[in-house]
Amino acid sequence: MSSVWLISLRDLDADACAIQLGAAAKLQLSQGQERFVGDPLRMALAGLAEDSRRPYVIESDGRAVGVLTLQSGAAGLAGWPDDHSAWLLRGFLIDRRHQGRGLGQKAAAAAVATAEKLTARHQTGETGVVLSVNEANPAGLAAYRRAGFVDHGQYNGGAAGPQRIMFRGFADTTMR
Repeated sequence: MSSVWLISLRDLDADACAIQLGAAAKLQLSQGQERFVGDPLRMALAGLAEDSRRPYVIESDGRAVGVLTLQSGAAGLAGWPDDHSAWLLRGFLIDRRHQGRGLGQKAAAAAVATAEKLTARHQTGETGVVLSVNEANPAGLAAYRRAGFVDHGQYNGGAAGPQRIMFRGFADTTMR
């Protein structure tokens, strides 16, 4: 199985960022996936426009295979009881041409490890990563479970129907 790398768009110079954004623009959603996630380029640009968000391009075998964003101070958007005890994982997708290879599971686990490093570096106190995933998205639910996320109940705040609140604490990062 291939490895994944999270390329932080915030840590790149303008030219390198433009290259990564161009790669994100070429990512493709599977049919019906637009119900669960937005346009990859727009999600990356939204991540760059807001200080609390940290957008990443997911690379495997030297090419962009997905995007994700870690956001601080927004865990409540996933149905978590407070905003600040967890990073919010949002805008997460794997290109349709690369799905089914375990890259989503690896990228989700890498996002937790990255969030843990950000918490340690900035001393912000988060204890893990939370997300919400649509109940009608069995592939997403399975990938998050395989990445060590635990179901914490239903959240009805999603625009596309009921969501499952999933959390993975930093103490669980040994599953990588």
